[in-house]
Amino acid sequence: MMEPLTMAPGSLGGSPALPNDVLIVEDDPIIALDFEDTILGFGVKTVRSVGNVAMALAAIAARPPDLALLDVALAREKSFAVAEQLDALNIPFLFVTGYGGDASVPAAFAGRPRLGKPCTSDALEAALRRAMGQKS
Repeated sequence: MMEPLTMAPGSLGGSPALPNDVLIVEDDPIIALDFEDTILGFGVKTVRSVGNVAMALAAIAARPPDLALLDVALAREKSFAVAEQLDALNIPFLFVTGYGGDASVPAAFAGRPRLGKPCTSDALEAALRRAMGQKS
């Protein structure tokens, strides 16, 4: 007899799977913790948070994530060097910004997905799934 099919909590039928390992690049520790808790609640196995570009590049070098969330404007720097490294490694990422659609990104990343802060859990989960679905 076959086992019945079950869906993971929070999964949407027919949608791309969630990543196993997410890297959050966010300089506000409260926002980073909120994202981390929410993403773990979706069933993602590992979520790592870093607060600046140097730490993000070191985390990627140590263990490339399946997907990354990049706050555009970190304290005194932008996350574009991280985006360039992720792009070179073919790791999906999305920009997270409190500035809405008006956040200025380099032309090379103009088509990358963006998620506004704050966002709902449903919007975050959908964005993670879309990003994983675009992974080539």
